[in-house]
Order: sequence, then C-alpha cells, then structure tokens
Amino acid sequence: MAQIEEFVIGALSTSCAGFFTNPLEVVKTRMQLQGELKARGKYTVHYRNALHAFYTIAKQDGFIKLQNGLVPAIWYQMTMNGFRLGTYQVITNNGLTKDKNGDVVIYKSIGAGAFSGCVGAFMGSPFYMVKTHLQSQSVQQIAVGYQHDHQGMMGAFRTVYSEGGILGLWRGVSAAMSRVMVGSAVQLTTFSKAKEAIAKKEVFPKGSAFVSLCASTISGVVVTCFMTPFDVVSTRIYNQGLDAQGKGLLYRGVLDSIASYDTRIGHIIPRICTGTGEEAERLKANKLN
Repeated sequence: MAQIEEFVIGALSTSCAGFFTNPLEVVKTRMQLQGELKARGKYTVHYRNALHAFYTIAKQDGFIKLQNGLVPAIWYQMTMNGFRLGTYQVITNNGLTKDKNGDVVIYKSIGAGAFSGCVGAFMGSPFYMVKTHLQSQSVQQIAVGYQHDHQGMMGAFRTVYSEGGILGLWRGVSAAMSRVMVGSAVQLTTFSKAKEAIAKKEVFPKGSAFVSLCASTISGVVVTCFMTPFDVVSTRIYNQGLDAQGKGLLYRGVLDSIASYDTRIGHIIPRICTGTGEEAERLKANKLN
C-alpha cells in the first residue's frame, strides 16, 4: 500500500503545475517546430523569441489557445511522473541508490533515475504524442510543423488509433524514452546530491524548505542543458505526419532525426537547443511541487 501511495503522490504533485506551465509548453513546441529541416533564411520566422511567441499566439490564435493540449498535458504529467517518481522512490526506499554509510552513490542514482524515466516515458507516451499534436495546431498564418487538425484529445486518440492501431499510440516512444531517461537520470541525481550537500553544509536550518528549493534550482539548470536536444528531437518525431504505409514523413527514428540537422558547428547547436529557456522555466515550476 505504501508503494502505491508513492505513485499517487508523484502523479498529483506534478500534474497540479500543468495548468500553469502548459502555455510555456505551447510556446516551446511551436519554436521547436519552426524552420524544421530548413536552413536559416529559408523559412518565415513567426516566433522571434518566447515573449513574441506568447504575443503572436494570443493575437492570431486567441488567448485561450495558449492552453492548447492542456487535458493530455495533465494526463501525461500524472501518468509519466506518477510512474517515474513512484518507481524512483520505491528504489530509494529500498536503499538501492546509497552506500553502506547512507550516502547517495552517483552511478546507482543515475541508473535508478534512467530506469524510472524509461518506465514513466513509456506509460505516458500516448498522452505526450497527442499533447504535441494539439499544441502545434494553429491558424495557417502562423502554422509551423505538420498540422494534424485534431478535434480535442479523444478525437486525436481516435485518429491515431485508426491510422496505426494500438501500436500507433506508442509511435515515437523511443524518442520519449531517450528524452526522459536522460532528463530523469540527471534531474534526480543532481537533486539528490545537491540536497545532500546543502544539508551537510547546514546553510539553512534542518528541515527548511529552502534546501529543496535550492536543490531544485540547481537540478533544473543542469537537466535543461542535457535534456533540451532530446526534447527537440522528441517533439519533431511525435509531430511528423505519416505516409501511406504508416511511416514517418521526415524521420525514421531518434538517430535519423539528429542526423537530419546541418552538422556544421554553429548551426546544429543553436537549432537543436531551441526552447531551452522555456524548458528551464517549465521544469523549475514542475519540480517545486
């Protein structure tokens, strides 16, 4: 029963932040799809930066569209983080991430975080795909990426199922597992080590909420650097259209998506890291719960 509670707490604690962070997700998704597989100067820049994206979406699509994909986003947070954080907590409760002195062992924590991330990403993948489809939908004037034109979450699920059956609901799951595996391993490990170090230094009184707050901030900066490239790849794989055989129109998988970027230094890095600022703000908000 206690282990089930870990999953429930993990789900509820992160899903509550979804309402407030979803507009950041919409902006991030649009910016990551903008100029997909096109060289600089060869596409129309609808969104110059995050603030301009907020303004443009509110003006052209309507203010309410900043909450596109909110329902699947909350379901994704509940499902993915419920399994991810719940699994990790069960592992740590059994002492599998610490040495005999009770200190966190980095490689054990990384392994536990990666495994937990894979479990959560797999379980939440259908919701993440539908969320991405809905968040990218817009009026033609500012449209970026493939436009699926779904009518809400259930309409999206019906369309995806009719095109690919049950397995179609997990199309792109390898990208999601790579994304969350890396992010979870880095996030949970850096958070644990930072919290442990801050507590040992006695910077704040014992049991102070500022210990977790500082650890979350440190973890958020680190995880964003590692996670954003995988986030761009994941968004583009999930959002791509399908051919008559049910294959992706643009990418065959994670490695093919990465290889599709112009590999000249100075081009691949800024393009593949699009949305870093928005991802950092979203992660900080989610992890404080």
